[in-house]
Amino acid sequence: MSVIDLAFDLAGTTIPLDYGYGLFSALCQVVPRLHGDRRVGVHPIRGVRLVPRWLTLVPQSRLRLRLPSEEIASYLALAGSRIELEGAFLSVGIPRVEPLRAATNLTSRLVTIGRLVEPGPFEESVRRQLASYGVSAVASFVPSTDLSRVGQPTRRVLRIKGRRIVGYALRVDGLTAEESLTVQENGLGSRRRMGCGVFVKEGGYRANE
Repeated sequence: MSVIDLAFDLAGTTIPLDYGYGLFSALCQVVPRLHGDRRVGVHPIRGVRLVPRWLTLVPQSRLRLRLPSEEIASYLALAGSRIELEGAFLSVGIPRVEPLRAATNLTSRLVTIGRLVEPGPFEESVRRQLASYGVSAVASFVPSTDLSRVGQPTRRVLRIKGRRIVGYALRVDGLTAEESLTVQENGLGSRRRMGCGVFVKEGGYRANE
């Protein structure tokens, strides 16, 4: 079984900045099986933050799902659908299949691990998960670009039904080709269907702030 990315073109203007849970719910309405399928990851949607609380789409914006190749047919129903996120609408286009490619350095915009919040226990849990995959490469926090938090980890929040879930941007460096594909296929942490713990080549989410 191979894992691939299924990338759909998107048409729209803006979406809420904290869209992870809303997007998951909207996708489940079109493809109900997503609700119980933990093998699937949903990539963050690329965009730029021009106004507070909203993300403006860019030409590179895609709805990108990471899933077993055998599940492609199940998700083709998303093509031609219209998704609503807090009053903002996205039109989903025709998808293309993108194979995973090994990269020495990978990054994830947001990784969450249960209710772990403090950097120390969080980092230790990530180390244990990588070891369980047989990956010897080391994960580290992506430094914050906020002038008030220089040198500290980039910390982000996902809201789910009024709850604040805290996580961090992570990078994993020095991966072998096999390790790189393992991390991409399995991800790290939880809530992958809400945009968390999905890893791409370093710099892949640079437009998404």
